[in-house]
Amino acid sequence: MATKLTKGPRSSVSIFIVAGLCCFFYLLGAWQRSGFGKGDSIALEMTKAGADCSVLPNLNFDTHHHSDSRTIDDSGSKVKIFQPCKARYTDHTPCQDQKRAMKFPRENMNYRERHCPPPEKKLRCLIPAPKGYVTPFPWPKSRDYVPFANAPYKSLTVEKAIQNWIQYEGNVFRFPGGGTQFPQGADRYIDQLASVIPIDNGTVRTALDTGCGVASWGAYLWKRKVIAMSFAPRDSHQAQVQFALERGVPAVIGVLGTIKMPYPSKAFDMAHCSRCLIPWGANDGIYMMEVDRVLRPGGYWVLSGPPINWKNNYRAWQRPKEDLEEEQRKIEDIAKLLCWEKKTEFGETAIWQKKLNTESCRASQANTCESSDPDNVWYKKMEACITPSTKSDSEEGGAELKAFPERLYSAPPRIVSGSVPGISVETYLEDNKIWKKHVNAYRRINKLIDSGRYRNIMDMNAGLGSFAAALESPKLWVMNVVPTLHEKNTLGVVYERGMIGIYHDWCEAFSTYPRTYDFIHASGVFSLYKDRCDIEDILLEMDRILRPEGAIIIRDEVEVVVKVQKIVGGMRWDTKMTDHEDGPLVPEKILVAVKQYWVMDDNNSTSPL
Repeated sequence: MATKLTKGPRSSVSIFIVAGLCCFFYLLGAWQRSGFGKGDSIALEMTKAGADCSVLPNLNFDTHHHSDSRTIDDSGSKVKIFQPCKARYTDHTPCQDQKRAMKFPRENMNYRERHCPPPEKKLRCLIPAPKGYVTPFPWPKSRDYVPFANAPYKSLTVEKAIQNWIQYEGNVFRFPGGGTQFPQGADRYIDQLASVIPIDNGTVRTALDTGCGVASWGAYLWKRKVIAMSFAPRDSHQAQVQFALERGVPAVIGVLGTIKMPYPSKAFDMAHCSRCLIPWGANDGIYMMEVDRVLRPGGYWVLSGPPINWKNNYRAWQRPKEDLEEEQRKIEDIAKLLCWEKKTEFGETAIWQKKLNTESCRASQANTCESSDPDNVWYKKMEACITPSTKSDSEEGGAELKAFPERLYSAPPRIVSGSVPGISVETYLEDNKIWKKHVNAYRRINKLIDSGRYRNIMDMNAGLGSFAAALESPKLWVMNVVPTLHEKNTLGVVYERGMIGIYHDWCEAFSTYPRTYDFIHASGVFSLYKDRCDIEDILLEMDRILRPEGAIIIRDEVEVVVKVQKIVGGMRWDTKMTDHEDGPLVPEKILVAVKQYWVMDDNNSTSPL
């Protein structure tokens, strides 16, 4: 397809790269568009102030490891230019494609689960941003306002009008903080939960929101230093997860269906369902058993909506009270089977707590899961069985787990107990030290990291989560991805540190909408996957999920980095390779990139402005 790429101010960004990446990123910050699509007022102030382009003395931007035919065989081939996809793919989600989904069974929501295309059916083009796309507002303004051009879908403003989900106001959407079960606002609802659950003292740090809607619950938990992993199906209500991420709230496309959730066991301090339409009592309690697997001993489960308090609500819900009574009875019975203690029931909300030590309670249970590894979940079928407790459950669950933020750097119980082979407390402490050093180097390269410009950050190969820990700030959050083929399963450690993450195979597309991350970090990813799948596909996926003018840092062996740099030469990224912060003799190199701003215009061609 022919491409019309007109020259504009943004094309001058490449000039700054020659002058040095530090100045490049600083001046790029002045070019960033604000939420209303107008030039930032801070641009002039930044220009007046001038850029502090100091870098580490031994950081040589003219890397000593250029492409070398002795190590890199490019066969003299020209750079492949990747063309824009057609405009209809603006919101393409490869593994949750609506047309493909309809080919799968509807039973137990199978059709809304991940169904990825085979390699020959993958799109190998660049997903365009919609016309008028602008950089989202910085947090916390983004919690309440999203530019209409970024997700131009109004159906929720009509469907959920009386529930205070979302309102359309001119060129923005406004999110009043309401929900189906809390039309008076998430803050008031959370206050009610906090009267029972220790939300405000750091004991509860990680939360899971099933069927999250536009994720207002997670958005308002943030100021209480609770981070929620929210998920909802693709377009059950139009663009709900897309809205959540535009707001700067952690979320993925997902559903409780037939396969296990992509999270480790004993990960969350709290799980939540607010009118999420999940049949908790059905299928022998299989969905409650899956929540039990990911819920930390001592953790809380909140259920708001039908069938809770059915005696007073069955008329408003327009459902037979006999059906609701039976539904709640099943839920209560399964909760007892799981050794959950009911703490309270008020209004349409009930709260259970998973016992700290379930060993004696579950000793007589016959339906214990046979799998020896409750964290082995990628594409594994859900089973109506109870995850067995261990002797260390109380230690790994709540008794010895410190409150946040102390938990961020204290030795995680899984490491102390030796549950992660090959990782000792000493290894953990050294990993933290190394990543603090790496992140400090990144900060000197990219002055925007701590500015609030980057809210949604992804670490594609998170390890122990030390990159995310070194970035910890109320201005941002990190999606810590642990590749499924990695030898060491460290995602449980990430959660014990009070952060969130997910399992994923980078040979497939990630469960998110396009343009949902501001900054992507990839350390060792391409070396890990070099014999598994096509590098081009991984890079195209990174381009899909990265916002226009978003940043990327790739850290890998020099041969790999040179190959990656050549490929992205045809992807509308501005790049610069630098040496390792310890100098040019270290074979590991760093590739820093910024995705250019371009959008699809009315003629299905592309323009930078």
